[in-house]
Amino acid sequence: MAQGIPGERPVTRPFVTSDGTPLRVEQTGPADADDTLVLVHGWTQDHRSWDRVVAELPRSIRVLRYDLRGHGESGQATPATATIDQLADDLAELIARRVPEGRLVLAGHSMGGMTIMALADRHPELVANRVEGVAFVATSCGGMNNISLGLPGFVGRGAAKAERRLAKLLVAYRREALPLRPGAVRAGARWLVFGSKPRRADVASVAEQLLCAHPASVGGFQNAISLHERRTALAALRTATTVVLAGDADRLCPAPHARAIADELPGARLVLFPGAGHMLQQERAHEVAEQLGRLLTTVRTEKPKVALGA
Repeated sequence: MAQGIPGERPVTRPFVTSDGTPLRVEQTGPADADDTLVLVHGWTQDHRSWDRVVAELPRSIRVLRYDLRGHGESGQATPATATIDQLADDLAELIARRVPEGRLVLAGHSMGGMTIMALADRHPELVANRVEGVAFVATSCGGMNNISLGLPGFVGRGAAKAERRLAKLLVAYRREALPLRPGAVRAGARWLVFGSKPRRADVASVAEQLLCAHPASVGGFQNAISLHERRTALAALRTATTVVLAGDADRLCPAPHARAIADELPGARLVLFPGAGHMLQQERAHEVAEQLGRLLTTVRTEKPKVALGA
């Protein structure tokens, strides 16, 4: 169960996309708040990856977080819809139906950040009219087919190639759960997505979320990540207040990927966390919450953007 904000019970309401895919959407904070923060999780994870951050956010903020299709308690992604473009369209629908007015800030971790970039690419009018602020957390605007997982030379290239080969096998996998032992998944997660001295509970949570994701969807989205190239799409976000957060021990989206995003957004604030890996929301929850709070405070001083159709 999500931690949510202490003393506050999260509200979960059904949400179905235009193609009939049910998404689990959770809200905390006042429904009539002036500010809404939408949190978008990463590959193989779900809304719970933001638990520690949400617990530290101000209660005055309305927070929406949801399970991407193919993840958590949402419906699976078919081979044709296991794309970052589709995730962007889902996010556009969610904003239009659940956040039609008020100040809007988006925060995306890993594939969630890529989803926001695709939103800017596919729905530039929505972004221009509504999105006041963006937080990119441990993500990338391209070049993901060249990552080495932090390993040297041919070893790194071989590991990345093996990961892509596994993804192709998963696309054809027809069972509802991965045939993996939790202990093995925890060990792999500990090495791959965390920096130094992670909490055992955080490693266990990441492993549990991975085991809840739909296997074929996981494979399809990994292929989509390897094709992700959205550097030019970032131009549509130059009017939004932006912060880019990254760990300098991230094996999946190394610090140069964060710098590439910041380079395309001259006004962006780049924050690097020494010793942190890919799961910044767990490893540096307090600091991430502080950065999101600072982002929201900044956008409050700017003129609110009008709702679409206003």
